[in-house]
Amino acid sequence: MKNGSNNRGKKAADRYRSLRGKGRGVTEDERLLTRPTQPLISPQEAFPQEQDQADEYAFERALHFDFTITDPWRVLRIMSEFVYGFDALAHVPPCVTIFGSARTSPDDPSYAAAVETARSLAKAGFGIITGGGPGIMEAANKGAQEGGNLSIGCNIELPFEQAPNPYLDISLDFRYFFVRKTMFVKYSNAFIIFPGGFGTMDELFEALTLIQTKKVSNFPVILYGSKYWEGLLNWIRVTMLEEEKVSEDDVSLLRISDDPQEICDIVCDAYRENHHVEKQNPNREKSIR
Repeated sequence: MKNGSNNRGKKAADRYRSLRGKGRGVTEDERLLTRPTQPLISPQEAFPQEQDQADEYAFERALHFDFTITDPWRVLRIMSEFVYGFDALAHVPPCVTIFGSARTSPDDPSYAAAVETARSLAKAGFGIITGGGPGIMEAANKGAQEGGNLSIGCNIELPFEQAPNPYLDISLDFRYFFVRKTMFVKYSNAFIIFPGGFGTMDELFEALTLIQTKKVSNFPVILYGSKYWEGLLNWIRVTMLEEEKVSEDDVSLLRISDDPQEICDIVCDAYRENHHVEKQNPNREKSIR
């Protein structure tokens, strides 16, 4: 078996040297698209030994590389994932997305608050969208079902498996974070952010950026848990605002509450106002530009 592998490697190296003798070294495009069998035409020149070895290694990998995982094919896979999400969510009712840590345990007060918040929103007529995993996501989906409305989970493939929670009416799996985040924004009328980590911060600041730059119509972004978010809000209000990295209007995009019913009222009031504006102006853009 070892001899066979060595022979294949020797043949690949010989093939590489044969092509190399006819022209130049393997280019970055050829490494990406893995098409090194075309004749290489360029002036003869000497290459450093280290570059010889690097190019030979790249060519050897290319011979055993699956073209369907390179970028041109990846674009088609990305497109198909957008179609998959749009098709599955095209007819959902007005929804609110609830974010927060997957590590929040059921005995954490934030878990109970997420259940209550989602339940109130569901009773008010909103479906609930989450990342589909455990923790705050599970709590929100549980509350949606208790409130009698649609419970949606947009899960993500991770190196460590994040299993869908058991409270989902619609469960979608995404490979790409940016496709998944598009679904959150496109099909939500508000974001509610419970205590969380880097992923939660990513979703929070992407929403703020899209609203700030008017890539989406303004919608409520509400933080739950004043104690948890106090440090971040102080940094935004003091450091960022004082150094004029953001404006007063930017800071006002964030709201904060410790009361699930107050959060529900904020979302409902904003939805009614937006609905009224859209009736006055049916052509108003509501989605991602």
